[in-house]
Amino acid sequence: MKQQEPQLWQAVVNNDSSQDGRFFYGVMTTGIYCRPSCSSKLPKRENVRFYLTPEAAEQDGLRACKRCQPTAQNHSAMRALMVAMCRYIEQNYHNKLSLENLAEEAGMSVAHFQKTFKKHIGLSPKKYQDACRFNAFKQHLKEDQSITRASVDSGFQSSSRLYEKIDTQLGVKPSVYKKGGQGLDIFYADGQTPIGHVMIGATERGICFLQFADDAKGLRAFLQQDFPQAILHPMPIDQQPLFDVWMEALNHYLSGHIEQLQLPLDIQGTAFQKMVWDYLQTIPAGELRSYQQVAAALNKPQASRAVASACGRNRIAIAIPCHRVVRGNGQLAGYKWGVPRKQKLIHLEQSGTA
Repeated sequence: MKQQEPQLWQAVVNNDSSQDGRFFYGVMTTGIYCRPSCSSKLPKRENVRFYLTPEAAEQDGLRACKRCQPTAQNHSAMRALMVAMCRYIEQNYHNKLSLENLAEEAGMSVAHFQKTFKKHIGLSPKKYQDACRFNAFKQHLKEDQSITRASVDSGFQSSSRLYEKIDTQLGVKPSVYKKGGQGLDIFYADGQTPIGHVMIGATERGICFLQFADDAKGLRAFLQQDFPQAILHPMPIDQQPLFDVWMEALNHYLSGHIEQLQLPLDIQGTAFQKMVWDYLQTIPAGELRSYQQVAAALNKPQASRAVASACGRNRIAIAIPCHRVVRGNGQLAGYKWGVPRKQKLIHLEQSGTA
């Protein structure tokens, strides 16, 4: 930070509000710390120290300025800065962005930047960059690029770096995704639950389909519709015990006997959809969020319709709890598996009984 002090001082001289939240300055002769945009009289340079956080200034014995109130809007300023860093990553994801590079760009220490980014965005900076790369990678595949070319154009230094992350980011092998799921084996079985008939479809990596309907025939059609290029197989006898374990966990959850449904998932989606679905899994059982609140939590306040679309494209009911998202006025809105089921799930989680 010492090397940046001339630029920081110039921001104070200019009352630069764009730097609010990036740093604070303390006036040692008055014992007060301020925002860069504070309208108080400009202090002498030799009496000024710079801080990354209000806490650091207060540890030096300084108190917050009553004029500019440096802590009052600090959360909003930090969130705006982290959103700006998201845009920076999106524009530079194909380059090597170390945590040190990103922290320097944000004008923060490495530890503080890492903690603040994850707090406001929900992902670490590295995971956010990976999500941008995978989103580009999948788009390149759809444009009929070779896997090697798509990997390089998306910023992966080598095929091995790409394949290290396939399990959690893509869900299926790149060659399979490139062909729209052609050749992907999905094994399925159905059963009865307290809220109706359910079908579970799974790849060798985990559950990729968990949906409800009035009968098994309709669910088989939904599975085929969601994975038109995949090869569908009834669950083999030797895999039936695993399906029984999943069904037991699901029914225990729907009967109110357990609070968290933990199932192995094979999730496929765009970077934005994965961000939405990841966030949904952090909403505590029994609590609800509006589409606007989810969008705001993802620092995309104008994306409430995109959030609703991501919820509608969710293939894995309950384990990815899109039933916990409602309209801003509290109405339940639509639900892929029927509003009555959404009502039952919310009642279950708020009262303990389906």
